[in-house]
Amino acid sequence: MALAKTPTTLQQAARALDDAEVLRIRNDFPVLAQEVHGHPLVYLDSGATSQNPRSVLEAEQEFYEQRNAAVHRGAHELAVQATDAFEDARAAVAGFVGVDPDELVWTSNATEGINLVAQSLATASVWAEKGRGGEETRALAIGPGDEIVVTELEHHANLIPWQELAFRTGATLRWIPVDDDGRLRLEEAESVVGPRTRVLAFAHTSNVLGTLAPVEELVALARRAGALVVLDACQSAPHLALDLRALDVDFAVFSGHKMLAPTGIGALYGRRALLDALPPFLVGGSMITTVTMERAEYLPAPQRFEAGTQRISQAVALAAAVRYLKETGMDRIHAWEEQLGARLAEGVAALDGVRLLGPRAGEEWHGSQRIGLAAFDVEGVHAHDVGQYLDARGIAVRVGHHCAQPLHRRLGLTASTRASAYLYTTTADVDAFLDALGDVRAYFGAAR
Repeated sequence: MALAKTPTTLQQAARALDDAEVLRIRNDFPVLAQEVHGHPLVYLDSGATSQNPRSVLEAEQEFYEQRNAAVHRGAHELAVQATDAFEDARAAVAGFVGVDPDELVWTSNATEGINLVAQSLATASVWAEKGRGGEETRALAIGPGDEIVVTELEHHANLIPWQELAFRTGATLRWIPVDDDGRLRLEEAESVVGPRTRVLAFAHTSNVLGTLAPVEELVALARRAGALVVLDACQSAPHLALDLRALDVDFAVFSGHKMLAPTGIGALYGRRALLDALPPFLVGGSMITTVTMERAEYLPAPQRFEAGTQRISQAVALAAAVRYLKETGMDRIHAWEEQLGARLAEGVAALDGVRLLGPRAGEEWHGSQRIGLAAFDVEGVHAHDVGQYLDARGIAVRVGHHCAQPLHRRLGLTASTRASAYLYTTTADVDAFLDALGDVRAYFGAAR
């Protein structure tokens, strides 16, 4: 298959990876060398979980072999080294997304980060009612008459916590709808985001459609309303060069396991003043200044949100992952994935009886093209059957509703199949997937 042409600028194209370099990159990922069902593994499920390069695996192992100790709790040499590694990791990851280290809170994943913000806002309402906390904390209280706004594109992790916050506080949950294709109806956004809006939460990149949100326009609406902005950067942090401060969001979350790091580690960015004003999410050891039998006083951020024993080795490994990504070049990764996304979209859309979700190859929504991701529906074949057929050919994809049931329902579907690429994906991987997908309907007797 000829490589799909995209309107990528010459400057971007010059920075893009190419197949020869990607083949060298693949050598850093041991899992990609194996065969599955007698076929070379074609891993197209990085949107769910990415693979790990040796440098990341070695960083975590080296921590356990040389520096394993509790952080912020001991004066012995191992504890000092562990604390230094832990905080150095925070600085590396914070720098990767353009923020200061004390604005970055370690979490288990992005879902925990969103829950942290939502539940801390609920606690702020309780504190305000009981006269606890300063003026900055009381200003964060949410109650009846207030509104929380999301979009119809959201992953459940950026929907359900806000549903629960609305339930607990008496606020109203509203959403910006999408059209029949899944494009945000920005013309309706101004009637949804208004003077009652206290929070606007949205995904930077759709995990189903691969589209980028119009961040500037949405942030401007929130600023006019005086609302907080929460950005789900799970599908953008691994693939784009991010500067969260330049995006002017108040909070943002991302997960390590989608960006070459292990599971069990993620991060929450928050503006320093907001983090210090938020009540803590989990309470216990290591996040306090003074404790009596009646009450406790809490440390400033980020420690006020890091109760108990932390994810130390995972944080060290995430720092190794962002170093790997930076050394490869985030602009080059994005340009390569833009090409792969166009190739996926063009190939899927060309197949009879296969419906591509989201924009077609080269088509821009909200001023941006899709990332290296394509979800689709095969007429007459359930998504799970599609996935099993592809797996028999050694091709790993995601099937189901991708934790986005409302979006699938809006598109008239209960499930879809999704192929997602990353920096270790070659054009040969994409072509093997497209060749196999072209055989699915005939295999299941669904072709006319």
